[in-house]
Amino acid sequence: MASESLVRCTGTVATVSPTAYRVSGLSPFVRLGDAVAFAGESGEQMGEVVRVERTGVTVKPFGVGGDARLGLKVRRVGALRFSPDPCWRGRVIDALCRPVDGLGALPPGRTSVTADADPPAALKRARVKGALKTGVKAIDIFCPICPGQRIGIFAGSGVGKSTLLAMLAEAKGFDTVVIALVGERGREVREFIEESLGANRARAVTVVATGDESPMMRRLAPKTAMAIAEWFRDRGDAVLLIVDSATRYAHAARDVALAAGEPAVARGYAPSVFSDLPKLLERAGPGLEGSGSITGIFSVLVDGDDHNDPVADTIRGTLDGHIVLDRRIAAQGRYPAIDLGVSLSRLAHQVWTPEQRVLVGKLRELIGRFEETRDLRAMGAYRPGSDPDLDQAVLMVPRIYDALVQSPGVKPSEDAFRDLATALQKPK
Repeated sequence: MASESLVRCTGTVATVSPTAYRVSGLSPFVRLGDAVAFAGESGEQMGEVVRVERTGVTVKPFGVGGDARLGLKVRRVGALRFSPDPCWRGRVIDALCRPVDGLGALPPGRTSVTADADPPAALKRARVKGALKTGVKAIDIFCPICPGQRIGIFAGSGVGKSTLLAMLAEAKGFDTVVIALVGERGREVREFIEESLGANRARAVTVVATGDESPMMRRLAPKTAMAIAEWFRDRGDAVLLIVDSATRYAHAARDVALAAGEPAVARGYAPSVFSDLPKLLERAGPGLEGSGSITGIFSVLVDGDDHNDPVADTIRGTLDGHIVLDRRIAAQGRYPAIDLGVSLSRLAHQVWTPEQRVLVGKLRELIGRFEETRDLRAMGAYRPGSDPDLDQAVLMVPRIYDALVQSPGVKPSEDAFRDLATALQKPK
């Protein structure tokens, strides 16, 4: 969907490459980010202007391959805009808001939004207040989340990231859930929607751009999901936005930037990637006073388990907290495989009571003591009675770990602190 101009401006395809094509004659009439279209053999094909020069513009197609050929007439469409509606809940759409679930056309709403909206003004946004129960005990105790908070889930591949996201999608207290599946395997999309979402599918709008789609679609999908979430937020809804994953969005943005002629400056990423990421992430969070909020959960696929990767580092510095999944913990069969020592929520102080803050501090000390002496104990150098703090850690931490194990099929926890206390009081 896009905003058509009253005056039709056209140009001609002058050059075609495997990833983009150049159009002459449109330079005075288009801006970066404008959509263009031409009539291809398989129907109308759309693309986005990614570079403007006096002699022509560079266009990246939204489709894979594309039907562009020399001499084709290309018309300016304008900025991409969408018209969300409450009846979109329960639907699955692509990055251009076209239905892919076979349930018929998607009725447009009365108002439209743009995929590249600006974040709300900093001093006009509401404050983040209150507490949110996710039902995941490890998060509710050690990394509590507030409505309107933005938090990242950092993990390598195969550590349980998507499973944890599915558990968080069941959190209560939200009117609408918006999910962006970016670069996912095609077979996993249906599994996530039908099994992971389950009954929550009725309140969810799912935007899908699978790994075989073009970088333009994978780059657009999180923006489309964000625009839909903003529309629901502005009408007063409490919105949960899940983006899986922000890393694949960065990969797609890199491909587009390189095609536009930007230099690679950090591990192959162009400079615009590191400005696009904060702009996208800042759009989540509380809205203006009197409106709703967007609680953003962004998964970050840590390439090679390197948590200092430039993309991971940029996202971590922008968000309000991070949950780190560790492959070593997953290998022990403890799920969710959250590293409690390095995961944190920057808004936890708004959720914990003074007593809970002291308790969590003590639990972190015990866990830290237990983990830092793991090799010592494995060598048999530990002797009970020589260190009272270590004795307590050896006694309590395995029981804490067992109490925090949770799978998607288990009923979400209503009171994580009470459940932990009950588990610790049971005789071993």
